[in-house]
Amino acid sequence: MLEKILETKRQEIVQLTTLPEQINVRHFSLFEALSHPNRSVGLIAEVKKASPSKGIIREDFEPVTIATGYEKGGADAISVLTDVSYFQGHRDYLTAIKQEVSIPVMRKDFIIDKKQIDETKRIGADAMLLIVGTVPVEDLKQLYDYAYSIGLECLVEVHAKEELVELLACFTPKIIGVNNRNLKTFETSLSQTEEMASLIPEGSLFVSESGIFHREDIERVGKVGASGILVGESLMRAESPEVGIAALFGGEAIASSS
Repeated sequence: MLEKILETKRQEIVQLTTLPEQINVRHFSLFEALSHPNRSVGLIAEVKKASPSKGIIREDFEPVTIATGYEKGGADAISVLTDVSYFQGHRDYLTAIKQEVSIPVMRKDFIIDKKQIDETKRIGADAMLLIVGTVPVEDLKQLYDYAYSIGLECLVEVHAKEELVELLACFTPKIIGVNNRNLKTFETSLSQTEEMASLIPEGSLFVSESGIFHREDIERVGKVGASGILVGESLMRAESPEVGIAALFGGEAIASSS
């Protein structure tokens, strides 16, 4: 599935000859938001209509309404799926959301070329996802450095211990995400986070992604050092974004800003 998605991305990049107009928005730091979370761990709440493994997740899909609900519910940042072919996302969703919220907005897509990074900046994103294994790790570092040079932050995602070791031998990202989903089987297990936790450098923010549905899951990944979580499916299936976040954290109060 990953190789199929990447082949589609290569075709899209060839066709990406005209970049969208740069939108004028205030930017927010994903690193800072996750460093000073509203609750015990930082929450990146995901706007996602569908996925290859689950199909349609939410039929009544209103991306801006979902995103503003996430902000009201105390999310620290928002992740927006922009892949059209496999996740039924769109870059316009991110732009519309960015103009309505005052927390960091991250583009979640399969970024393998600088053209996509320029596009990401122009549509208003504060940060973007980079996935180890989509390109050679040396090329990933070049994409990472380029993104930061134009004012974008990166969440660098790994799916296996071998990927993390290879990544850290090349460079140390400021934000590292461990995806609990096996890209070959699409099964999820929080043991992925537990097994890789000890390898995360002290200076990097550690985000656990996928397979987080309950407060017990948050406590489990927090116990091994995760300072952030990325959650999509359970929130997208909730009655409302606010209800979903409250249920996820089991009633944990938002920290006082004072």
